[in-house]
Amino acid sequence: MKILVYSHDANTRTQVRLAIGRRPAPGLPKVEFVEVATEPAVFVHLDKGDIDVVILDGEAQPAGGMGICRQAKDEIYRCPPIMVLIARRDDGWLATWSRADAVASQPIDAVALAEGVAGLMRLRAAEIDGGAGHSLSLQ
Repeated sequence: MKILVYSHDANTRTQVRLAIGRRPAPGLPKVEFVEVATEPAVFVHLDKGDIDVVILDGEAQPAGGMGICRQAKDEIYRCPPIMVLIARRDDGWLATWSRADAVASQPIDAVALAEGVAGLMRLRAAEIDGGAGHSLSLQ
């Protein structure tokens, strides 16, 4: 499965990638990461339709992940599940506004992030299986 990680900060992208690892939970497929640092790059990849899970940095500059999330949910047909990284617990309501499927806190808790991504991968696999009439192997 392909996971897109967006942040203007290369360190944040690296922390996310290391927290998830090659396989965030037993029984899930290995992941391939696509790292991007700009909003246009996010939409180039989403428009291709080959991204399975998206992780957006809510603190990214100049375009924050919550605004990108809302736009993607409005504009991308069969938008993949999106997780938004938030730095303040009080930003949870903004993540709800953005229609994020999951939220993770910064600084990154590797266990919580991997569990959240595993849930989104399972959700995506179910969407693909149910929506396209073919199955995606999770082994």
